[in-house]
Amino acid sequence: MNTRLLYLASAPFEAAARVTVLAPGHRARGLHGHGYLASVRAASADGAEGLAARLAAAVAPLDYSYLNDTLEVPTDENVARWIRARLADARIESIGIQSTREQGVDLDGANRAHLWRRFRFEAAHRLPGVRAGHPCGRMHGHGFEVIVHLGEDLASRDMGVDYERLGALWQPLYAELHRRCLNDIEGLRNPTSEMLARWIWQRLQPRLPELSWVTVYETVTAGCHYDGAHFRIWKEQRFESAVRDPANVLFGHSYVARLHLCAPLDPLLGWTIDYGDVREAFTPAFRELDHQLLNDTTATGGDLASLLDWLRRRCAAALPALDRIDLYETPLAGATLCWGEQGPALPGRTP
Repeated sequence: MNTRLLYLASAPFEAAARVTVLAPGHRARGLHGHGYLASVRAASADGAEGLAARLAAAVAPLDYSYLNDTLEVPTDENVARWIRARLADARIESIGIQSTREQGVDLDGANRAHLWRRFRFEAAHRLPGVRAGHPCGRMHGHGFEVIVHLGEDLASRDMGVDYERLGALWQPLYAELHRRCLNDIEGLRNPTSEMLARWIWQRLQPRLPELSWVTVYETVTAGCHYDGAHFRIWKEQRFESAVRDPANVLFGHSYVARLHLCAPLDPLLGWTIDYGDVREAFTPAFRELDHQLLNDTTATGGDLASLLDWLRRRCAAALPALDRIDLYETPLAGATLCWGEQGPALPGRTP
């Protein structure tokens, strides 16, 4: 698999709309508004900051506007197309629109839509297979979040599957999971994130053939994806660091690194890799990054591309299953280095 470096940028805007192609009585047919977030992945020569500036300029005409004055049918899919047309030379791999925190769509270069909706439930669980003394062996709980992802070839259609349909399909699962002990549910005797993602997939896929991934957030910094055959996990790490730019200006960022790993499922433990083990394996690199001047500790220029390359090399021995790293220097600008399967897009980071 080739190594790919892509820059990530997001830009928020506020707008009102009516989506009159929806069925009579649908709530989005009426006048309403959203705090949108546009996000783009591109092999941009401008870097993350340049890409973010271009994206902000592209969405500026939409900010505090009535979208129907610009787009005949202002679905999330069509808004993404409109923005993509204004970034035609940015070597875009995908462009996404979140109309709310809970829903959005990403379009790739072949006009294939990756639509998603996020859900939440509150539940308790314990993992019976872990070693003695492991905290997950004790009964505890989480506010779990689930993202249901669909993949569709849109062609010239205004929209794919209606978000409301996803909500209706989720409701029976929510009734089974919310305010429950997951260990008591049939099929979830060992309710790891991976097992929960597979359990959800098995219940949704027969009624939703467009289903492409199920994502489970066990915490806000860790979770897994499942596509019906393969599992992927990620773990976020944060560090506060200084950097010196080529003009010798010294400043800093609150960085977020998202580590993506792909590994076989352990049949006894019910997971691929323990999130705690990922955190522990990253700790030596963290100590070289947190509260440090990155140019000195990494012997790089401190730019995103150089830092990602350093992270890959620094973590290779401790995390052999690592195949992608996302690194954000601000909530609206970052980069991703991928040398394996890309996996599904996660919702953009909001400021």
